[in-house]
Amino acid sequence: MMGEFRLNDYLARIGFRDPVEPNFATLAALHFQHVNAIPFEGLDPLLGVPVKLDLGALQKKLVHSRRGGYCFEQNILFKAVLETIGFKVTGLTARVLWMSPPDSPLGPKTHMLLKVDLPDGPRLADVGFGVCVMDTPLTFQTDIEQRTAMGTYRLSEANGLFCLSAIQPEGWRRMYTFNLEPQIHSDYEIGSWFAATHPAAPFSSTLILERLSEDKRYKLVNRKFAIEARDGQPLDVRTLGTSAELAKTLEEIFNVEPPVPVEQVISRLPP
Repeated sequence: MMGEFRLNDYLARIGFRDPVEPNFATLAALHFQHVNAIPFEGLDPLLGVPVKLDLGALQKKLVHSRRGGYCFEQNILFKAVLETIGFKVTGLTARVLWMSPPDSPLGPKTHMLLKVDLPDGPRLADVGFGVCVMDTPLTFQTDIEQRTAMGTYRLSEANGLFCLSAIQPEGWRRMYTFNLEPQIHSDYEIGSWFAATHPAAPFSSTLILERLSEDKRYKLVNRKFAIEARDGQPLDVRTLGTSAELAKTLEEIFNVEPPVPVEQVISRLPP
């Protein structure tokens, strides 16, 4: 699978022109430019289109087309990028907590993230958490606040599980929980199938897009379009009422060309 990967095409897609080395400076720069250029995007599950996770399909969709993808697509692609450059990367899975009350039981493993081992210690990299996309890798150290350009994060550990949280306007909010058991591709195939097709998962019934710039976070959930500053502070919120408004937002904000006419997309959304 790795032999099929074309690193130069990916670097051109995200606008990366500097030399690449397996060090933190390259990792952080790639991470930021990835989430700026390749948005989190869940059009395929919403439209009932199967999500393909082989590297050829991911390059065709995320690199050679004006498309994004959800966590499994984003982080499988990013893992291939890093390994091609020479990074040591471990693929992990997580259980999403974002919408769950603190006392609710844990759900299935429907999120993918990466542990990247560097000489000065491991980093948590994740270019695909589509309600709070990270702008940079985090130090793999617990119980400290880690401030980035667009957020504040904290990693904690209890009972053998790590939990990543982010500050939001209402306070700390849990993102997901995970352990350090390495995952293989078939684990991601199962998690992705569940995330894309199960009625309890959001992607088959909810349109979600997100992109980060240097100082703004752009989110689209169904017809609600929001622009946020650091730590999720709202700058603008509005409703997209027409297919023309949705088409303009996809084009100008997310640089996404939907695989079907935008009228078919908006017909899947609640009023």
